[in-house]
Amino acid sequence: MSESWDGSYDPGSQSDENYHFERLHIEPIYDAFACPLTKQVMRDPVTLENGQTFEREAIEKWFKECKESGRKLVCPLTLRELRSTELNPSIALRNTIEEWIARNEAAQLDMARRSLNLGSQENEILQALMYVQYICQRSRSNRHIARNAGLIPMIIDMLKSSSRKVRCRALETLRIVVEEDADNKEILGEGDTVRTIVKFLSHELSKEREEAVSLLYELSKSEALCEKIGSINGAILILVGMTSSKSENILTVEKADKTLENLEKCENNVRQMAENGRLQPLLTQLLEGPPEIKLSMAGLLGELVLNNDVKVLVANTVGSALINIMTSGNMQSREAALKALNQISSCEPSAKVLIEAGILPPLVKDLFTVGTNQLPMRLKEVSATILANIVNSGYDFDSIPVGPDHQTLVSEDIVHNLLHLISNTGPAIECKLLQVLVGLTTSPTTVLSVVAAIKSSGATISLVQFIEAPQKDLRVASIKLLQNLSPHMGHELADALRGSVGQLGSLIKVISENIGITEEQAAAVGLLADLPERDLGLTRQMLDEGVFQLVNSRVISIRLGETRGSRFVTPFLEGLVKILAKVTFALADETDAVAFCREYNLTALFIEMLQANGLDNVQMVSAMALENLSQESKNLTKLPELPVPGFCASIFPCFSKQPVITGLCRLHRGTCSLRETFCLLEGQAVGKLVALLDHTNEKVVEAALAALSTLLDDGVDIEQGVNVLCDAEGIRPILDVLLEKRTDNLRRRAVWTVERLLRTEDIAVEVAGDQNVSTALVDAFQHGDYRTRQIAESALKHVDKIPNFSGIFPNMGRLRCIYSHGLSSFILLVDII
Repeated sequence: MSESWDGSYDPGSQSDENYHFERLHIEPIYDAFACPLTKQVMRDPVTLENGQTFEREAIEKWFKECKESGRKLVCPLTLRELRSTELNPSIALRNTIEEWIARNEAAQLDMARRSLNLGSQENEILQALMYVQYICQRSRSNRHIARNAGLIPMIIDMLKSSSRKVRCRALETLRIVVEEDADNKEILGEGDTVRTIVKFLSHELSKEREEAVSLLYELSKSEALCEKIGSINGAILILVGMTSSKSENILTVEKADKTLENLEKCENNVRQMAENGRLQPLLTQLLEGPPEIKLSMAGLLGELVLNNDVKVLVANTVGSALINIMTSGNMQSREAALKALNQISSCEPSAKVLIEAGILPPLVKDLFTVGTNQLPMRLKEVSATILANIVNSGYDFDSIPVGPDHQTLVSEDIVHNLLHLISNTGPAIECKLLQVLVGLTTSPTTVLSVVAAIKSSGATISLVQFIEAPQKDLRVASIKLLQNLSPHMGHELADALRGSVGQLGSLIKVISENIGITEEQAAAVGLLADLPERDLGLTRQMLDEGVFQLVNSRVISIRLGETRGSRFVTPFLEGLVKILAKVTFALADETDAVAFCREYNLTALFIEMLQANGLDNVQMVSAMALENLSQESKNLTKLPELPVPGFCASIFPCFSKQPVITGLCRLHRGTCSLRETFCLLEGQAVGKLVALLDHTNEKVVEAALAALSTLLDDGVDIEQGVNVLCDAEGIRPILDVLLEKRTDNLRRRAVWTVERLLRTEDIAVEVAGDQNVSTALVDAFQHGDYRTRQIAESALKHVDKIPNFSGIFPNMGRLRCIYSHGLSSFILLVDII
């Protein structure tokens, strides 16, 4: 044949290609080389007893068919019967054939070499590549021949071709050339070839990606090349992405996964896999590897940034192993384990897994141990951080033993030890241990035990002093702890803050910083807000130091939208309003409190805050403040001064004429205003308070009802108070509160208010016909506390459910209320007699 590839040949399937190349010969084929049965060149020629030669495999098949069919054993060529199936190797012929094949293959490889250049026709290059595949697949030794012929670099050059078919065929050919051949893999690993192959992983065409990952899989079988592949930027990241891809075909995904499994032989590759989300190799080596590998993997785990789902997986898989290393390893191993545990303990579900794995006892022991086996301070800081993470998981810590005598984290001696450490370590550990106490005091099941231990240790002053710490994290932790403690030891904290050390000033400084709203500011405001509201000493000091003026300005700034929003804006505003409300509890005792409320028109502000929809605490506290302000109104109202009667009028009263005074408050019978006397009627607050009676939060309802009750209190014109409520359509909502019986406090308040309403005869008459109201009053009379039963009894007398022999409001203008069930309202008709 001529020394060129057949230009008309179009490569097809692998079998077609092999068939084609088997018939490409430079030297002519001799008849003696071909097997009479297969018509193909023999590779293992054998001779029968009659001298005929066949391919061993073909003649053995013939003998088997004769035996199975029951035919006589005959020579397939002469059809004469054979006496024996003995096969004699034809060594000379085999050697001749092999020499002939070698000469042909050498000549054909030379033709392939001449075709493997980027200037050749695409079809010539494809056929040359297919011929290289053919001879390498035919014999492993031929891969050695291809290497010696210098074909590998030429095939690598074909990866630069502009033809997609050539690039894919070149990748496929390289895979076949390096299969089970370490020397060829070594050549392929030289230079930037592996980097070029990796680039094909991100090509758009799936066929190129498939061939590239198959080639990398073959290369990854060489441990020497594993490190090379992993060192290429992005290689492992792309492979990890392919294993989780839903767009790749299943074979590509499987090859990528197997490649990564091979790459796990290199520790640095395991590190990269973990960093790119494939953690299982790291976890496996942490569980099963030798000590030095376990140490390395634990150290790596402590450096990774993990999402919460992965933290839970890691905690479930290696949490117990890390705890064992933490307790029994050398100092270097303990450090690595602690850092890893710190990483995975920082989300609630994984922290709970570690608790169940038994992390608490050794962790507490590490913190408290002193002497030769104690942890250095830098590791105690890590232990304290883990404990803070664990404690903030919301677990029930009063039932988990952590000490030799079955102490728990909230046992008095354990809390004392924590307080001792806080007082005798550096700021970093102090901060973490304070966070531990924050977590323990957040839970209602453990806070009282911690409070008792703090009181018995006398550590209150020490804890308060951290408010002035220069480290922000330390200040935030201490303020949050004090805020959690304030409902249970508010007076002690108030006494400490009132001292001359300056902690109150430090809190005010934090609140006054105009840098948006930070966690520290929200915590500082929350602490001040939760201190006892009736502590006059604290309120007086806050007035003297201008705290209320500052708080008022911050509230107004938020309401006007002048303060940048953040996730802390709601607790910050709630705390500010609660602080501002404190001044209303001192109105009866502090003239400066009255003056402050007048100067800044606090009544108007609180009325406005009633409409802060979605902020239940703001609405509740505003209603409470308005109750206090309204209570003080009757003391601040200026009663009219009547002129002294003349001489004749004093002797003959019948000649005197009562002066008519206009502009008086019908509720307080004097001169009222919103700013000066805090009158709810003048501030048009009644309707807004009535609207809150339908609130879903019973605490808001209770506060609103308490504020409305001041309209019916002693010292005001109760009849006019009823009129005001009728005008605001408030009677029916008040009765509904009584009927709903949501809480004992709410029922107690509702019974008191309804009893006041029923003192008006016409309302009593109309309500008497409402069996639901009567039933609610009877229920309160039977099941309420002593005071509620007394008031319910009076109410029942007003509706003639209990005999009553006294009259209410004699000789008054007749107030007739028509009670309408359907309209849920009252229509007032006042007849002046």
